[in-house]
Amino acid sequence: MQPFIYTGHPARVIFGVGTTARLSAEVEKLGIEKALVLTTPPQKEQGEALVELLGARSAGLFAEATMHTPVNVTERAIEAYHRSGATGVVSIGGGSTIGLGKAIALRTDCPQVVLPTSYAGSEMTTIIGQTEEGRKTTRKTQKVLPETVIYDVNYTLTLPPVMTVTSGMNAIAHAVEALYAEEANPVLSLMAEDGIAKMVAALGQVQERPQDVDARADVLYGAWLCAICLGSGGVALHHKLCHVLGGSFNLPHAETHTVVLPHALAYNAPAVPNAIAALRRATGSDTPAAALFDVAQSGGAPTSLRDLGMPEDGIERAVQITLENPYFNPRPLEADALKATLSAAWAGDRPNA
Repeated sequence: MQPFIYTGHPARVIFGVGTTARLSAEVEKLGIEKALVLTTPPQKEQGEALVELLGARSAGLFAEATMHTPVNVTERAIEAYHRSGATGVVSIGGGSTIGLGKAIALRTDCPQVVLPTSYAGSEMTTIIGQTEEGRKTTRKTQKVLPETVIYDVNYTLTLPPVMTVTSGMNAIAHAVEALYAEEANPVLSLMAEDGIAKMVAALGQVQERPQDVDARADVLYGAWLCAICLGSGGVALHHKLCHVLGGSFNLPHAETHTVVLPHALAYNAPAVPNAIAALRRATGSDTPAAALFDVAQSGGAPTSLRDLGMPEDGIERAVQITLENPYFNPRPLEADALKATLSAAWAGDRPNA
């Protein structure tokens, strides 16, 4: 028998096609009298559509959400929230917008409704990451868990092919680490393996048929499973490296996850044979780290930190920061091995594991 602890988080999930039509009813169900809609600048039009849909329950639009949730942007959003008379937030977008909604909820304890437009997965977690003075810090608290998540497959139909892959790889990373994180358990392992299998198979179909609703639904469903793994499980080296790289070098979030995942998995592979067995089944490959590298490469996604603009001389600094405050990891963190891992990720080498 394998003893384990599994924590399920309370969240209402609505999944389907055209589910945005239920937004007003869900806002009302939460007792939100006025909702401030949040977006990034490029998704302003989608935010405006929700403002119109909410009608009298809208408190306006704040369209300044930014990657890595900078504290100064959150401070401006808080001012807009109080000025508008809002009693809740509606976040539409990916990790940047969802992160801002969480940051507001952390400070005001307001209810959140989230409409994800990518596969990032933050909507199902109690994790919040915030950046200040060049460093990204994370914490866990139930205060930031969204109350309601509306998955509408329609939003993903126009997600560009490369962004589909990078966002999908970001999601896969959550499930990969759930297989060997400190909180790993049989329940999450089932979800993780199924989520990765769904994602890997459907990502290839979406590349060929971007408007295929069934394929897009499979990717979104897989992303939801992966998000549950992140929310109820834990993280390890991969997420630590991505937080360090993103916060210290301002690298794009999903692309950084895409590049780092195969190499972080290769680092841990010798220490996690059961996880590797599950990943072999999910990817259909004897070398799952290489298989994930191939998913990114075949989808036209970046495969090196160099391509993302990270300087080679930043590797030493990244290793140092990683070791200053390490996350749990099944294989001990060693400076030389970490340097070799990041050097391979910087160069874009295909792992052998």
